[in-house]
Amino acid sequence: MKNISFFGYGKTTKAIASLLGEGFDFYDDNSENSWIDEVGNRIHPSSEFNPQNSLMEILTPSIKPNNPLLKKAQNPISEYDLFLSKRLREESKDWKREHPLYIIKELFYSKPIPRTIWISGTNGKTTTTQMLTYLLKDYGAINGGNIGTPLANLNPDSPIWILETSSYTLHHTKEASPDIYLLLPITPDHLDWHGDAKNYTKDKLSPLLRMGEGEPAIIPTNLTPQSSSAWIITYNSPKELEEFFNIDSSKLRYKAGFLIDALLALATNKILFDDIPIDKINTFNLDRHRQEEIVDIFGRLWVNDSKATNIDATLQALEAYKEYPIYLIAGGDDKGVDMTPLIKRLSQIDAKLYAIGSNRQRLSKLAKEFDVPCKSYEELDEALINIEKELKANEVALLSPSASSLDQFKSYAERGDRFIEFVHSLRNI
Repeated sequence: MKNISFFGYGKTTKAIASLLGEGFDFYDDNSENSWIDEVGNRIHPSSEFNPQNSLMEILTPSIKPNNPLLKKAQNPISEYDLFLSKRLREESKDWKREHPLYIIKELFYSKPIPRTIWISGTNGKTTTTQMLTYLLKDYGAINGGNIGTPLANLNPDSPIWILETSSYTLHHTKEASPDIYLLLPITPDHLDWHGDAKNYTKDKLSPLLRMGEGEPAIIPTNLTPQSSSAWIITYNSPKELEEFFNIDSSKLRYKAGFLIDALLALATNKILFDDIPIDKINTFNLDRHRQEEIVDIFGRLWVNDSKATNIDATLQALEAYKEYPIYLIAGGDDKGVDMTPLIKRLSQIDAKLYAIGSNRQRLSKLAKEFDVPCKSYEELDEALINIEKELKANEVALLSPSASSLDQFKSYAERGDRFIEFVHSLRNI
């Protein structure tokens, strides 16, 4: 008998399998041999997938478009389409209890589709999702998606789902669409996955093709969507959002990239409930490792922005502190992205570059081309020790790497924690 197959043994697919039952077949590129997990699921090497035995293939969001599994798949489906497709809901009316997706029909399809707000972009997705959830909590809103909670684990009775949505998920989603779509500014990212910047942008704009007439989408002005029935609101800067939605940003405590996040959250609240709760959003606490400020025992400012894993995030941080001389620590695994825009911006402000990690030599070469003062160190600690010797009270030491941490650390959090540990240890230096 044909059954459900899962492509990729990850958080999303495991959550869906757990909802459906147990004893499913997973096909994973990281598995060299077949094995059985603690609940009876069978995990196989990808090469063992036989489409003749598969009714439907549920995808982990990160499976690459050129993966051979997708070429063999008969009926691949994304997480979003599985839970939010109107077609599947209609088809499910004829399903019997023995249908492998019956439990989803019973728990999800038998109830109205929650109002969904999708949030995407290169940087700021998580913060905007958190801010908006904070504002809409009293209306029953919950969040999920890329922020950490698979849709299978969301409460189907919640009236509003706020979904942080990755470009991977957008690429694989073909039917579902949001009621409101918020797109933060985008810069080339994950190009090794998408192939090029054009495909990356195309995936980011893809929800607009499926949105209904008058459904709001707030997107950057420089992104030209294909034909869409959505009500498209464009912005090029915070000022345009402020003016369109009549928001007084002078009353907000946020700056640089966080200002855009807050304005998008407030704009959505305005669209839904005709209210701009500035006092409430000002009580929202930002995540760690995002422009996290620490003042050392000598009164000097150190900023942990370790979560800035691409150029755009670092440019936002530089914008926030451009009034001060900046000691920027940047570098790591840049995944082949051209770092010229970062170095060019450094040449326009009072900044010194401390290059670390696997791309430090390329950063140093670019810095020389643009006459940016630069020192190169293999390890983060070496850069910190040398900055500490020079840093003055009216200057800023900024860790905003523009690159992944995985060349030297387990995560951006470990990198950021190391930065903070150093600052806290200064009394012993």
